[in-house]
Amino acid sequence: MALTVAVFVAFARGRMSVEIISLMTIAVIAVGLYFFPLPHTLPTDGLTLAFGGFGHYALITICALMIMGRGLVVTGALEPAARVLERVWKFNIHVGLLASLLLAFGLSMIVNDTPVLVLLLPIFVALAQRGAMPASKTLIPLNAAVLIGGMATTIGTSTNLLVVGIAVDLGMPQMPVFHYTPIVLMAAIVAFPYLWLVMPRLLPDNSTDQVQAQRRFTARLRVTQNSGLIGKHFDEITDSLPEEFRFEERPQGTFEAGQRLTISGTHEGLEEALRILRGQVAPGWVIDRIEREGKARREDIQVVEMVVTSDSRILNRTLATSGIADHFGVAVLGIHKPDRLLSNPNPETSKELRLCEGDVLLVMGLPDELETFANADSLLQLEGAKVIPRRSKALLAGGIMAGAIALASVGLPFYGDQGFYLLKMPIAISALAGAILMFVTGCVKFDRVGRALSGKVIVLVAASIAIGRIILDSGAAGWLGELLAMGLQHLPAAGVLAAIMLFVTLLTNFASNATAATVGTPIAFNIATELGLPQEPLILAVLFGCNLCYATPIAYQTNMLIMAEGNYKFADYLRTGVPLVLIMVTTLSILLVLTYGM
Repeated sequence: MALTVAVFVAFARGRMSVEIISLMTIAVIAVGLYFFPLPHTLPTDGLTLAFGGFGHYALITICALMIMGRGLVVTGALEPAARVLERVWKFNIHVGLLASLLLAFGLSMIVNDTPVLVLLLPIFVALAQRGAMPASKTLIPLNAAVLIGGMATTIGTSTNLLVVGIAVDLGMPQMPVFHYTPIVLMAAIVAFPYLWLVMPRLLPDNSTDQVQAQRRFTARLRVTQNSGLIGKHFDEITDSLPEEFRFEERPQGTFEAGQRLTISGTHEGLEEALRILRGQVAPGWVIDRIEREGKARREDIQVVEMVVTSDSRILNRTLATSGIADHFGVAVLGIHKPDRLLSNPNPETSKELRLCEGDVLLVMGLPDELETFANADSLLQLEGAKVIPRRSKALLAGGIMAGAIALASVGLPFYGDQGFYLLKMPIAISALAGAILMFVTGCVKFDRVGRALSGKVIVLVAASIAIGRIILDSGAAGWLGELLAMGLQHLPAAGVLAAIMLFVTLLTNFASNATAATVGTPIAFNIATELGLPQEPLILAVLFGCNLCYATPIAYQTNMLIMAEGNYKFADYLRTGVPLVLIMVTTLSILLVLTYGM
């Protein structure tokens, strides 16, 4: 217990990194159990307990889910869904957030929490990149909505099934799937205003590319034969274009094939506008060559920003006379000129814009060609290269993810002695199978796995598993349960329910859901028998407490999945999660007392 409190304080203070605290925790457990082993164990058994988290199925599951999420991102499989949600967010940012929270809540009632969050996580990261609310302000509320929805049915989480199964073993009747759903729905009505309106205000804006997103690039758009512009007037297409894009000159009459127009926009704005307009900003032959060689060499196409230096060969030249495409096989998509250099923005002369020192080029190509171009022409390559999505594999990646989710939530049709039935797979197995398929099919490349995984999350998961094991194996959890039973004799029914729920919540946030369910369910059953209270509401108090895992990142695997994407600190979970825990404990305790007439 002393170790658990010390680790919690270290995480909350935030003076040392999460990785250092996690590794120190594992080291203390390993060394401590070597010199002071648990009863009936060898000194070396402590090493297995301390380091077992690195091979635990929960960590393997999280890593596999991260890899599948990476596959959806690099193939652009979720872009259509992101565009639909983007329209809702553009209509009203608060309506968009509420609709997203309700969607997450509804899905997690019938599908396991982890697949739901894995499905939604890349979408919300993409929305943040498209200018919606920052990911760091939406992912914790989204995760909380998923967890509340998963609490609402017996199939929502594996922890719910564990509590119900233990209760049946103790002699209680089996609970139907929607047995206690109305209680959770009413509690959700109370909690959702906090998730929707308050929680985002308590979270920091951890966006890292805000400055880069402000940079606008000027380019020359060529209307191609298959462009959606042909035959349309300017006013017909303006409403469909992104806000970060604009035409710098307005054509006379309708658009015609072969027409060239000056445009400008951010990197994301240009990319989205070109997708809609089906036009070109670089010679078609060099784009085709890059795509062909990238496919042949099995390399990702990148878009990088390069600054023109005083020693560059292309100084005072135009793009047409620079020979960049011919010499290096890369395509310049746009030019950003700092305000001090943009001396003549007249559209009539911008088509012959000359390159000056300090200009930023938006360049597309393969890694080797980009490096050769930068070195040969004395350009400074900026950090933050963006990989062009491999959209040819988008449907494949989406199908793999959908299959993995279906296997874990719905099941695989199987024929046996009792006829056809659905055989559900553990999420660990379906996620691993999906990750393997992502590799085999080329949706995720082996040399890019490091970008999908987070070292901070890996060591944090391993440390939390070790803490949960030692809390259970040392008898600390059982000792806390005995103290709880001794102190509840003189409390009213609502107080007993709240105390049990808080006790299980404490175990959940610092040990694990399985530990809380295993320890809490028999304790609640015995307390109900001794105090003459109905057993079902106390068992439900345990079930609800196991799901109130909002206050720490180590409480549940979905908390850890969002930690890297949101760039969260331990204190962010505490600041937003503790009030939500108190709201849910109070509301659920009152609802249980009223529902069961206690």
